[in-house]
Amino acid sequence: METRVLKINDAERDCSAILEAARLIQAGEVVAFPTETVYGLGANALDAAAVQKIFEAKGRPSDNPLIVHISKCQDVDRLVRELPPAASSLMERFWPGPLTMIFKKSHLIPDTVTAGLDTVAIRMPRHPVALKLIERSEVPIAAPSANRSGHTSPTMAQHVLDDLGGRIPLILDGGRCEVGLESTVLDMTAEVPTILRPGGITYEMLTQVLGEVRVDDGALKPVKGQRVKSPGMKYTHYAPRAQVVVVRGELDQMVDKINAMAQEYMKQGMEVGILATHETKDYYKEVKVLVLGSRTQPAVMASNLFWALRQFDDLGVDIVLAEWIETREEGLAIMNRMLRAAAFRVVDA
Repeated sequence: METRVLKINDAERDCSAILEAARLIQAGEVVAFPTETVYGLGANALDAAAVQKIFEAKGRPSDNPLIVHISKCQDVDRLVRELPPAASSLMERFWPGPLTMIFKKSHLIPDTVTAGLDTVAIRMPRHPVALKLIERSEVPIAAPSANRSGHTSPTMAQHVLDDLGGRIPLILDGGRCEVGLESTVLDMTAEVPTILRPGGITYEMLTQVLGEVRVDDGALKPVKGQRVKSPGMKYTHYAPRAQVVVVRGELDQMVDKINAMAQEYMKQGMEVGILATHETKDYYKEVKVLVLGSRTQPAVMASNLFWALRQFDDLGVDIVLAEWIETREEGLAIMNRMLRAAAFRVVDA
């Protein structure tokens, strides 16, 4: 299969490309498209056969549920059995945007989308191309990230082409994704709304609206032996080709430990990459260093994480030593992704 890439500079002016993608969605095909979080691989969420093509293209396990994307708040009504009052407040504050909410699903949603669960994850993306595609397709679109299952999520069209070229018919290229990490997933069916996957809508933002919010233990710990209600909760996820090791500790101790580990790995003939911050980058020598950003700007660091992990693939490193980031604001989402990329390999300084 030939994979075409259509560049979109303006969602209104370049409407022919979006119309072509919408026709593919209506015909039961899959299309990769940009959102403000990462690129998604979409299909008609109401068509089980079309959704199955997502799993086939990605090599995604069937027990990993998908997120359903909509273009208008009222589209939720027919997709869920009930809408908690708090959900309306969240939709008003954060939609369109990187917040996914889990509800009890209606009969319209195929089990393929939800991995057989009786709940469905729904969000309204903020990217103009995504919104226009959903609107023109006239159906909700189920979409995980547009990458090989388990690999680092794509924040540029080229990342999608690298992973899925020849496996899907079309990629809409809307430039680099702004947020750079997948959406926050909030379980609204729990007694207390619970963050299953942290993202760009932070715990701190949610508590301002809801008051009480829980963070699931699986946000920073491995989830094993149970069915997951949200994508991104699997043990290993977001991983580059190199092995990733996270180093945790006070900043100066962390730097010393990473430098010592790097020397040991280099003695073994390994190419070492270090995932650093602006505050520490100058303390690393003789290795390939990529900088997430300043520790004072967790949103910037979050937007660069997947880009950096894919850069290490291009640099051909054998191991990536990554600094621990404080788990406040977007830092919780960064560590959620980083720990899964490392398969929870953590060394204390």
